[in-house]
Amino acid sequence: MDIPIFPTNGNPQPRDQVKIEDLEVNVYPDRFRIHIHLVVTPFQERPNLLLVAHDENDRLVSELNVIETMHHDMEFTMHLRGLDEPAGLYTLTADLFYETRQPPHDRRIQAFTVPGLQDDDDSLAD
Repeated sequence: MDIPIFPTNGNPQPRDQVKIEDLEVNVYPDRFRIHIHLVVTPFQERPNLLLVAHDENDRLVSELNVIETMHHDMEFTMHLRGLDEPAGLYTLTADLFYETRQPPHDRRIQAFTVPGLQDDDDSLAD
């Protein structure tokens, strides 16, 4: 009888077939944090990840490094830093790489919007 330690929902792939399969970004109600759900192809060799959030002026507002992840299905919380008011448009760039990030092995870019306070109040009134 085999007892799997790790989920067996996919055969581990060699590095040349590992990709970012899904990237979801959701804004927390406080508007200063974002929840990220990231899924990569199950892998034989553990990849690195770099997640970077920029505002609409291309200013860096958050960054997260993952070194040799053990999991292919991951969730993170990132804090939007250096902002008095976070409302606006943002992009989250996720790079998957092995030894070097230039160029990344795979890249996914996801746009997201942080609503303003008035937007939140309007939705509560409905």
